Parts: sequence; structure tokens; C-alpha cells
Amino acid sequence: MRSRVGIPGRFGLEADAAGCFNNHGPQITLRGELSLGGLNGKLIFRNNRQGTHEAEEDATASVVLLEEGETITFAKQPSLGGVGGNPWIYLELLDGRNRPISDEVLLGRCVQGLMTSEMDLIMAGVAEADVTSGDCNNSGGPEITIDGDLRLGGLSANLIFRNNEKGTHEHDEKTEVSIVIVPAGSPVEIPKPPPLGGAGGNPHIFFVFTDGDDQPISDEFYLGRCVQLSK
Repeated sequence: MRSRVGIPGRFGLEADAAGCFNNHGPQITLRGELSLGGLNGKLIFRNNRQGTHEAEEDATASVVLLEEGETITFAKQPSLGGVGGNPWIYLELLDGRNRPISDEVLLGRCVQGLMTSEMDLIMAGVAEADVTSGDCNNSGGPEITIDGDLRLGGLSANLIFRNNEKGTHEHDEKTEVSIVIVPAGSPVEIPKPPPLGGAGGNPHIFFVFTDGDDQPISDEFYLGRCVQLSK
């Protein structure tokens, strides 16, 4: 099963500028890391399909697919760009489709030195899980195995150079330079988790992707009865 998911993250950035009075604009060096929130999966075992009988207590089993705090480090030095003459420099984050996912953040004015910055964001991705089961008649519940895959939707940083501080003049001259931080489709390794158990008696099995706080971030998938997954 496959689902689009949003994974919370924290983007930490250090930036340096050189050649502030270059006619073609300064050269900016970016360094930092992207720290990802967790991605979990929850198996739900029901003796009946939901809605066919009176509500019964579900048995659940959760597994960590991506540990919270997984980090991606980067160091980027984009080409010269800007309006020249000691510009004001801003940064905004874009997703893999070049859509803004943050406000513009002022890094500073070129010759004064650029500030470090931290931003919270939601990283788009596509998560996939393959679920198989073992002995369905085990009194302690079937043994369930999950293989997972996560591909990130991409992240770019957009540097914006202005000859005036944003909002202080009616007509501002600006140029923009985009830098890819995480290419779209970048895989994140998900280690194979240990087998899980659930309710006995050949239950109906459902699956949902959850965040690091175990809150659902996808629709609930019906996988079938245990014996169907064991084939």
C-alpha cells in the first residue's frame, strides 16, 4: 500500500556571503541539516469488518518505520547572483514542485554577515508498506512482517536578493537563485522492523501510517483477513 504523507521536520541553516560589491552579486555558501520527525505504522486487528457488528475493542500493534531525528546534512554554494551593491538577502523554502512552504526569512545584509536560521516545516513524501503474516491460528495472534519504503518529495532553498529591505520602498529591485537541498524522490532507508503480533482467530487486519506521536497521517487501509496475507 502507498500513501502520500507529511513528515514534520526542522531546517537549520548557516549562511556566509562573499563578494558583496561584485557587479553580478555576492556568492552565498549554505550549510546545515534537515532533521526529520518520525514515521510509524499501526496495525489494527478486528474480529469483524468495521460497521458490520457492534463495536468491539480493537487490538493494535505499532512499529517505528523512521526514527525521529533522522538527519540530512548539506553544503551548497550557488552561482553568483543578486542585485549587487551590498543587497539584503532573504531565504524561503520550496517543495519539490517549487511551491513555497515557508515565509521569507531575512538572513541579513551582505557586508554585515548573515544570521543562522531555523525553521519548522512539513516535508512531503510517499510512504509504502508491504505487510505479510505468518501463523494465523496462533493463540497470541499472527506474526506480522512489514517492509517499508519512503521517498521524499524534495526541498529547495530560494535566495532572494533585494536592493532595499522588504516593504520599505514601493519599487524594489530583486533577483532570485534557487538551490536544491533534497532532490525529489530521494529515498530514506527504513530498517526492517521486528515481527508484530495481534488478535488471534484469523482477524481482519487494517494498517495506517502515523507520525512520531502515533497520530494518523494517512487513510486506514484494509489488508484482508490474516490467512489472505499469509498466501
